[in-house]
Amino acid sequence: MLTIPLTADLVRGALELERTARGLLPHRLPARARAQCADPQLAQAESQPSGVRLALRTRATTVELDTLPTKRVYAGAPPRPDGVYDLLVDGRPAGSASLTEGDTLTIDLGNGSAEHRPGPVGTVRFTGLPDTVKDVEIWLPHNETTELVALRTDAPVEPVPDRGRRVWLHHGSSISHGSDAASPTTTWPALAASLGGVELVNLGLGGSALLDPFTARALRDTPADLISVKLGINVVNTDLMRLRAFGPAVHGFLDTVREGHPHTPLLVVSPVLCPMHENTPGPTAMDPSALGEGRLRYRATGDPAERAAGKLTLEVVRRELARIVRERAAGDPALYYADGRELYGEADFAELPLPDGLHPDTAGHRRIGERFAALAFAGDGPFADRAA
Repeated sequence: MLTIPLTADLVRGALELERTARGLLPHRLPARARAQCADPQLAQAESQPSGVRLALRTRATTVELDTLPTKRVYAGAPPRPDGVYDLLVDGRPAGSASLTEGDTLTIDLGNGSAEHRPGPVGTVRFTGLPDTVKDVEIWLPHNETTELVALRTDAPVEPVPDRGRRVWLHHGSSISHGSDAASPTTTWPALAASLGGVELVNLGLGGSALLDPFTARALRDTPADLISVKLGINVVNTDLMRLRAFGPAVHGFLDTVREGHPHTPLLVVSPVLCPMHENTPGPTAMDPSALGEGRLRYRATGDPAERAAGKLTLEVVRRELARIVRERAAGDPALYYADGRELYGEADFAELPLPDGLHPDTAGHRRIGERFAALAFAGDGPFADRAA
């Protein structure tokens, strides 16, 4: 087996690679952004490599990857499944693997404390690959911080050459991050990117789509041919701001993105249906009765009467986002709006309810991904390839 140096040209979907004592840690926000916010939730989310993959051209029949994942354990909650590594060969699914090894982060949802315990490095091994020159992608677990330690193959590798595909840069919340999807290639952005024939850079940040200026600057500074921002649910379920602050914050966020991408198609997507927050403000809290039964479920704790004082709900957010995009589009013909309920609405909730009240399951992710691809990439959609 050959030991292949882990270099940046083999990694796609990360904005930055941090050299650690063990190897490389992919980040989805740059160091400058991370230095401007000490929120542990953000640190955890941006270091979980949703959409990040190794991309190799090789005739190797065996590929081994050593990694050090960080497993999350929620005290009192049911165990989380191990993260999944998806293998694609020439763009087609060719296998999956998981690791039980790794560090453990135990989180107490009651008091917010966390305990980190170091663990061993593990190895995922894919064998029986065709003995021909091919493009191999290993998609890293979307929900586990993952340090890349070593890569071995039984034949030389080179980076996958530029295939001329457009780059789609997406930002959103935990659903965009991939919460409750079964694997990294079954998150809705990964599915939509595959259907749209584009290269994905996923800045879906669980619990952290909060109109932060440093995130807007990361979008501004990242090369992209297509950009989408899915906004609203986190500012509601964190009870972060009132209506007075929300509108200007959205304008400022879009202004910053446009500084780096003045003419790039930019699609603003409002939240998908989430019944508990449609007319009830945040914050969102764990449902203690469900936790006592070994289930993870969320509930809205705000008072609907507080909407009169400017508290945000999903209905308010959608109305404000639609207004902002409509007014800005008069001078920005490459700016578009989509109502998130076109991706997942009342009929979908009846058929595919949100298991924890907040996040779709794998079937829900597939529906959202397919709907987004049809809405954005097909026909006369904002991301349709009109040069094709």
